[in-house]
Amino acid sequence: MAVFSLHATKKLLDRVKQPIMPPVSEPTTVLGNWYGTVRFWKPQAALLVNERTLFPVLMPLAPATTLMERFPDCLGQTLEARGVAADFIEIEIGAMVNGQYAKTASRSVLGIMNEFGYLADWLRDHRGPADLVTLALRLSETPCGPLYQRHGSPDRELDAAVAVWLDAKTE
Repeated sequence: MAVFSLHATKKLLDRVKQPIMPPVSEPTTVLGNWYGTVRFWKPQAALLVNERTLFPVLMPLAPATTLMERFPDCLGQTLEARGVAADFIEIEIGAMVNGQYAKTASRSVLGIMNEFGYLADWLRDHRGPADLVTLALRLSETPCGPLYQRHGSPDRELDAAVAVWLDAKTE
């Protein structure tokens, strides 16, 4: 049984060559479902954006068929670099054992993902190529319209989600 979905663009689905399933409506991971696309850099990268927090993760695309299996480790590295509590990372990564691919559903998240892609391209062109984790953390500081009434940017939205989880854990 799948615990979360990776809603992938057609470009990403064409590369991963995995079955497309209906999306998981109630993910069992804390962060929930993700969205993903391809960045046609050399080497190519996958840009993944969390549906709930809009927190981005960048990771090597190759080998594309193992993207889902490699994603939890890349997420863990990015969360660790962000300074997220180790016990949260352990629980979240441990819960990501069964992911499945689904078609995209939210135009809002797709729009944010596209904007992150344009910004990442600009940062690479004007500031030089950074490692993917550093670049993802820079993207996470970007104010996003859908988060305006909450915490404003994905990094702060992630911090709030982790804080809620930590509060619930201590009660």
